[in-house]
Amino acid sequence: SPLALGDVGADLKYSVTSGLTLDATYNTDFAQVEVDDQQINLDRFNLFFPEKRPFFLENAGVFTVNNGGSASGQVNPQTELFFSRRIGVSDTGAQIPILGGARLSGKVADDVTVGFINMQTESVDGTTPANNFTVARMRRELPNRSSIGGLFVNRQATGAQALGSDYNRTYAVDGRWGFGQNGLVQGFVGRTETPGRDGRDHAANISATYNSARWRLISGYQENGEDFNPEVGFVRRTGFRKYDFGLRNTSRPSGVLKVQELTPHMSFTRFWNFEGIMETSFLHLHFPVEFEDSTSVGLSVDVRSEEVFRQFTVSDLPIPVGRYDFNELTYSYNSNRSAPFSVGLRATTAGFFGGDIVTLRPSLDARYGETLNLRLSYSRNDIDLPTGSVVTNLTSVRAAYNFSPRLFAQTLLQHNDSANLWSVNFRFGWLQDANTGLFFVYNETDGLGGIVPSFAGRSVIVKYSHLFDVLD
Repeated sequence: SPLALGDVGADLKYSVTSGLTLDATYNTDFAQVEVDDQQINLDRFNLFFPEKRPFFLENAGVFTVNNGGSASGQVNPQTELFFSRRIGVSDTGAQIPILGGARLSGKVADDVTVGFINMQTESVDGTTPANNFTVARMRRELPNRSSIGGLFVNRQATGAQALGSDYNRTYAVDGRWGFGQNGLVQGFVGRTETPGRDGRDHAANISATYNSARWRLISGYQENGEDFNPEVGFVRRTGFRKYDFGLRNTSRPSGVLKVQELTPHMSFTRFWNFEGIMETSFLHLHFPVEFEDSTSVGLSVDVRSEEVFRQFTVSDLPIPVGRYDFNELTYSYNSNRSAPFSVGLRATTAGFFGGDIVTLRPSLDARYGETLNLRLSYSRNDIDLPTGSVVTNLTSVRAAYNFSPRLFAQTLLQHNDSANLWSVNFRFGWLQDANTGLFFVYNETDGLGGIVPSFAGRSVIVKYSHLFDVLD
């Protein structure tokens, strides 16, 4: 196994003014960051893996563009114009070395917030060129929860392997307008510039929300051109027009079966392509109940239609071209999450692209004060299609033990039989100030099977970071 010794990096934090901060980094390292949670893709669209690196999480809201939200409350966003995970992480999740960079963020006036990032990555194995990333953001706050802002993002290949046409740019303006105490309209207009893509390279979103203590109403429209390509952003799909609508009621019945809160809600989402043909239609009805002891149960009914224009696969099973209409029924249960032991269960039975799917997702949480936290989660999909059958299993065990407020050990074990993959992530930390200190990290990925990306393997990392005031 190759052995690398002697990597040295540095980070600098400097308060330019009371509201504006400069963060600089050299030979940036994120060894102490927890690995990604594995996912199984049961659709034809991109999965979303959230950012976990502290440098990019700090002041991340400065660079966020108003995208209007979602009536269905989806965890996976449809569009993020800037997604910091594109810097230093490949499409397969492999780490790309970051030579260094800087971020300037904060307020330059009471009502004006700015953000600027410039980062330089290194080339990898003679196949991936080095890249320079620039992000510039400005937002001005207006009365009554209103604001207006702009965003510019640039990726430019650099170095000997770079071609002059290897770049990508994103431009956007966004705004938010408050009406009274409960009304809000927000959205953005953007476009991208990519050599060789001359079609519809725009995206736009607008949504209106009414939000009170009892009612929430949201309606929105979005479209992404087929050549809209924010390479330093995230899109689940392109070439669509989307309309969505949602309604939620919140009530607190007194003395009825020890019910604490009822929040029935519904949402409707429909996607069309630019030829006016429906691609996806999704009606969601959800009836959750929370009890006084913090136990919650829920029942949801979904009515879904999908038009598949190009064959794709789910766990190696082909999904042919055609229209599919199916229904889903989901039951959920969660016990009191603040108790020493808590359990959760989510069970779904549904039609699935001409066949059926049964999904079970149980979980168990255990905690002992502030010292020990343990979480066991499991996801099983039993898929039966005309083209075949498959069962997928995804298991994870997450444990954290705090010897003291500054000394901890954390472990994440995952098994994904769909990819024939075992992974182990162990982290030991002895903290000093501001999350600096001594870190020991062990990562291992086994069960290659020709499916797992080539970066799978084993690594042992020892990292020490120290914070000091250069002005003292």
